[in-house]
Order: sequence, then structure tokens, then C-alpha cells
Amino acid sequence: MGMHSNLVIAHIFATELEAEMARSALEAAGIAAIIQADTAGGMRPHIAWAGSGFRILVREEDANAAHDVLEPPAEHS
Repeated sequence: MGMHSNLVIAHIFATELEAEMARSALEAAGIAAIIQADTAGGMRPHIAWAGSGFRILVREEDANAAHDVLEPPAEHS
């Protein structure tokens, strides 16, 4: 993860499991991603429910691709 890139929030999940699955999907697509959680330093994980949850951060230039991976366009019949 280069230090020269701005990081943006690609998605916010309520649970760490969902966030981990999303990160795996992104990395499988070649997109570097990190999970940032609001859990008061990890001491009280339930706080994530009250706060902003588990954020998936990606490089700004990867944001559109990440969005496509995490929220595929709806199928048109």
C-alpha cells in the first residue's frame, strides 16, 4: 500500500466477518484494501454497532473498481 495514495472508504460493514469477506474479494480482484474499525481500541467490539462499524479503505484510484466488486450492478433482464 503506497503512502502516496489517498485512502477512501469503499464500504462500511456492521460486522468484522463481512468486512473480512469484502477485503478478500477485493484482494482477489487485485485491489489492496484495509479494514479500519471503530471499536475503542479493540477493547469493546460491540461499540462498532453503535459507531460507524468496519470501514473498508482502498486507494482513491481503486475506489470505482472496489465499488464494482462490492456492489455489482443489478442484472437487467
